[in-house]
Amino acid sequence: MRSPVLPLTWHLARSAGRRGFQSQLLAAGAAAVGAFVLLLMLAACLGSGARADRTTWRMPDAAPAGSATAVQAVTSTHVRHRPVTVVSLAQLPDRRPTPAPPGLSAFPKRGEVYVSPALAGLIRELPAKQFADRLPEPARYGTIGAAGLASPDELVAVVGRAPGDPAVSAAAEGDGWYDEGRTARAGITGFAGSEPSMFTGADQQTALLGAVLLVVPVVVLAAAAGRLGAARREQRLAALRLAGATPRQILAMTAVEAAAVGAAGALSGAVAHVVLLPALAEIPYGVGAWYTGQLWVGLPWLAAVVLGVTVLLTASAVTMLRQVAKSPLGVAQQADPRRTRMIRLVLFAAALVYIMQSTGGRLTSRRMIVLLALFYGAFWLFGPWVVDRLGRVAGRFARRPATLLAARRLSDDPRGAWRTVSGLVLAGFVAGFFSVSRLDIGFPEHPDQVAVITENAADARHTATEARALLDRAGLEATVRTVGDDNFDGSVLFGNPGVVARVSGGTERIDAAATALTPLGEGRFPVTQDYVSAPDAAVTDRIATVSTATLIMSFLVATASAGLTAAASVLDRRRVYGLLRLSGAPLKVLDRARVRETVLPLLVLAGGTTAMGVFGGYQLDKAAGATVDGAGALQLAACVAVGALAMLAAIGGSRPLLRRVTADPAQTAD
Repeated sequence: MRSPVLPLTWHLARSAGRRGFQSQLLAAGAAAVGAFVLLLMLAACLGSGARADRTTWRMPDAAPAGSATAVQAVTSTHVRHRPVTVVSLAQLPDRRPTPAPPGLSAFPKRGEVYVSPALAGLIRELPAKQFADRLPEPARYGTIGAAGLASPDELVAVVGRAPGDPAVSAAAEGDGWYDEGRTARAGITGFAGSEPSMFTGADQQTALLGAVLLVVPVVVLAAAAGRLGAARREQRLAALRLAGATPRQILAMTAVEAAAVGAAGALSGAVAHVVLLPALAEIPYGVGAWYTGQLWVGLPWLAAVVLGVTVLLTASAVTMLRQVAKSPLGVAQQADPRRTRMIRLVLFAAALVYIMQSTGGRLTSRRMIVLLALFYGAFWLFGPWVVDRLGRVAGRFARRPATLLAARRLSDDPRGAWRTVSGLVLAGFVAGFFSVSRLDIGFPEHPDQVAVITENAADARHTATEARALLDRAGLEATVRTVGDDNFDGSVLFGNPGVVARVSGGTERIDAAATALTPLGEGRFPVTQDYVSAPDAAVTDRIATVSTATLIMSFLVATASAGLTAAASVLDRRRVYGLLRLSGAPLKVLDRARVRETVLPLLVLAGGTTAMGVFGGYQLDKAAGATVDGAGALQLAACVAVGALAMLAAIGGSRPLLRRVTADPAQTAD
């Protein structure tokens, strides 16, 4: 016998009228936004890993003794505060030819210089004395292809050298703490490296942190979409249940409807992501913009996200029907106040104690992700309990009708009220976390210095004379002095012997001085503050970028979730609002009650999560041995203000809908 589930589901969906269509359209839109954001996060994580993989060829892996066919040395310099990676290659005589590095058609010959497209543009733009003179002058510049670059904006040069050139000698390999991960030298047979560049190595880790913090707001949005029209659906299915439909048929009808809406919305979000890939690739992160292919997650991941959002929306809708299957008469009579139990508080307290104890030691990335997931889960369990108790307290002390209505709503359906504010409450944790996790390492800075490392103090005195002559020839006024190997605070050399030139006049003159002093480096570029700060900046800049993006996206998603839930609440409670209007309640009172039932839990819960976010950010700073950036307080205040305005805007957006559904209360409340 043919099952009546599908025909009946289709008939009910068509006969739901404009109210049903509005709910389905909102649910599909929420699913589309959720799928789009999830794919964007996934693309950032996978793309960051792909970018890092494209830089592994630059850090040489030493070949076995006697088998090397070439010598490779890598270092970096800076121009206009941007890092430039320079790879020097020398073919060893009487050895078999070395294969071409990625992005080049052949191994570079002596005197050949290949540059990335972005660096070629910079060379054309700047005077030669500010950068180009740091490299050999070729007959023409070759171009490094995309296979050898992490980003179209990356500045990279590959220089062909003679085996005896100082740039590929043992002196070219730095031994300072700031050289780690970007200055190396080794004999090689090919370019199958395993260590990514310092400028891309931390990208995936920080992107993953942002993704973890964004997952919960997206899940909240998808769950809210699954509960759109819940009250209308409960009443309709309860009637069918009383008419003889089995629990299995009721659940199947809901699952089919929700899955169809969720799949349509999630697929729309996936299509939007694919269509917008070229535009998304222009968003800079780390070393710059992306190649479009780096953000393509592949068909398996695309299908998994669409399926995941569909399943999440369907599960959210189905779980709302447990009471329909259990007690359809109670649902039909709306006689089921949804209380919460004290066990939620106990579990939350236990989880919180475990999290606080676990943050005392060293925090690895995996451990931090697990703790964040545990915190989100615990707070999701705890939130409805707080809303329930808050509603009871507010009802006991209410002195105005709007407050009494809001309190009754909170205590009657604490889970529904929690879903309205949950996105912004959890976004408060993100705001608190990132407001204090902008790391400040605290090392002394010398932005006006350009230094040359020497073998010893005696060489430094001789080099100082040459440095003065080179700077005079370049027309640069500078104070030149020698530094011993016991000076850790007064210069950018931090304990290395050498020569330090103090140059005034800004970035352009610093770049010109670094170019002028390049011949004194014996294979190494002069050291500037940008070079010394780069290892820390590579991490702190990524955290700053991810924090800003995460804050913006979490508040946008949370606001969308709040607005969606507020609109759905108006549609679901249309009959209740109609009865209240018939009893004489002014529309202004109903609107004030809606605002208060949102603001009360938001003030209490968002304050708690924000404080916990601040604590988590402080623990991250403590683990990194850094201090809290003072600008974080201003950022936190701005986030709180923006969050409050966003919530009020989300509630205000459904005010016209409230006016429309109560325009004819007699017809509404029939």
